[in-house]
Amino acid sequence: MNFDFTEEQTMIKDSVSRFVRDEYDFDTRRKIVESDEGISREFWSMFAELGWLSVPFAEEYGGFGGTVDDIAAVMEELGKGIVVEPYASTVVVFGGLLAASDNAALKAEVIPGIIDGRCMGSLASTEAQSRYEMSDVATTATATDGGFNINGEKTVVANGGTADKFIVTARHSGEQFDRAGISLFLIEASAPGVEVKSYKMMDGQSAATVTFKDVMVPAGQLLNTAGEGMDLIDQVMPQILMGLSAEALGIMATLNTATVEYSKVRQQFDTPISSFQVLQHRMVDTFMACEQTKSMLYRGLCQAGEDDSAALLKTVHALKATVARYGKLIGEEAIQIHGGIGMTDELNIGHYVKRLMMINVSFGDGDYHQKKFNQLSYSA
Repeated sequence: MNFDFTEEQTMIKDSVSRFVRDEYDFDTRRKIVESDEGISREFWSMFAELGWLSVPFAEEYGGFGGTVDDIAAVMEELGKGIVVEPYASTVVVFGGLLAASDNAALKAEVIPGIIDGRCMGSLASTEAQSRYEMSDVATTATATDGGFNINGEKTVVANGGTADKFIVTARHSGEQFDRAGISLFLIEASAPGVEVKSYKMMDGQSAATVTFKDVMVPAGQLLNTAGEGMDLIDQVMPQILMGLSAEALGIMATLNTATVEYSKVRQQFDTPISSFQVLQHRMVDTFMACEQTKSMLYRGLCQAGEDDSAALLKTVHALKATVARYGKLIGEEAIQIHGGIGMTDELNIGHYVKRLMMINVSFGDGDYHQKKFNQLSYSA
């Protein structure tokens, strides 16, 4: 099989790679993280000008018309710079759900704003009690004349403090843990009754607790049929998990490269530590771990173009579990081989590891996805 990137994908990858290399060094990232918003609006506008924000959207909205392969190409390169601008939350997650929705009017209204950089969005689905089960929804959507009344609280909403709009999961009918009865609503961050409390996470990115109190939402803000929101989430989740895994792959590859280079200049007993056989073996192990992760990602990307959704779902669960396992291995080895300096805030190694740890717990950690993979395997 041919796993080479297409000419268009290579151009996108090269564009992002040059940006990370020339514009987004570690000191620049640190200044952005320490700023009030925690992102650079200037760089976000640059992303729009370079066409990165248009990648997954249809040409009818001014998009690139790309696939999950194109998203993965961008995300891998962004991972190499641990870029904090909300590409994943706005384009991959929020944009992915919107693009897959049945609401043509809503798509025509919002997607062009994402593409030109005017709109940032986020999925507000996690609740304090829900852990990783997205169907555990206590937020309510009560039908009213011409719309719905939304009440509830969402936690750890990625980049919630900078989002202009939220896609919100709310229960329209059924019991708290039922998959049926959950609806997806597009709600403005500035809508009456919406309260956003933003905070920093350990990887430098931001999240928010978003409270909805008697928020009135017109029926036209539903993404798909009322009560069928989980079907839409299930449809888009493989794309989300592969996008995050591609970002993790970029981080893992960068950590491996940095560790090998450091081992060549760090000396003990008047010789580079790269000459020590035990360290060579450990660095080979981390290289193989990165390659196995890449292979699993490519398997998912190949299956995404096929009709076997069950096989794809098994693969993305296995992929996310693999990212968790090998991300931990590579991060620990990078810090240990760097020695004490690997623990310092001044070196970028720890910041890459922190982002890997956050990816691990995004949309389910390794144990969660291993369990899902096992359930699908035993039921087959």
